Amino acid sequence: MVGAYSRENVRVSRAGLNKEPEDVSKMFDGVAKRYDILNDLLSLGRTKAWRKVVTAVIAPGPGQEILDIAAGTGSSSRPLADAGATVIPLDFSAGMLDAGRKRHPDLAFTQGDALNLPFKDNRFDVTTISFGLRNTQNTKAALAEALRVTKSGGRIVVCEFSQPTNPIFRHIYMRYLMRALPPVARKLSSNPEAYVYLAESIMAWPNQGELAAIMESAGWKRVTWLNLTLGIVAIHIGHAEK
Repeated sequence: MVGAYSRENVRVSRAGLNKEPEDVSKMFDGVAKRYDILNDLLSLGRTKAWRKVVTAVIAPGPGQEILDIAAGTGSSSRPLADAGATVIPLDFSAGMLDAGRKRHPDLAFTQGDALNLPFKDNRFDVTTISFGLRNTQNTKAALAEALRVTKSGGRIVVCEFSQPTNPIFRHIYMRYLMRALPPVARKLSSNPEAYVYLAESIMAWPNQGELAAIMESAGWKRVTWLNLTLGIVAIHIGHAEK
């Protein structure tokens, strides 16, 4: 996960999220060991189902080379590799990478910054990022950098929290994020403020159409999206046409 968070004793303000890479690295280092378990609990068990849809959209297979940006502990990379693709899980957090290497020693975990990827131009058939794009310091720059390393004719698949399309459900969901999620995190996590940040970052994130526009401004073509769970999550697909 590439992102940012203020120092341990400073509460992040939703109005002033300052996404410094060093801060987010420390934040995710602190929650790495239990991050996947907590995500399953806090998403009401939907995380695995969402990842299955992402894998189906990517349609991995032998001969494909895929870059999984902000891969964390490798939960998003595992099914891609199991389908026969060559996958490089990349993350900024050393703690996340250490946890990932222990769980998936066969995967080529690589430390790197989404804003300065350590790969040559036009290398990957697919670049993908799940639940990490909103943590980058510059969304458009991260998308442009992903485009640089993607082959012409390749794709990007972005899975990210979004905004529910039904107004009533959106109101309920937003109340859950800011009222229910932090207390649950305080009981389950040694660093509950990380989950306060995650809730605030979701609240401040662009909606489906706005993110598509940012992707297009970064150079991706024919951007479409697929809503999951009434729009709590959206999968955006863009094409590299160079």
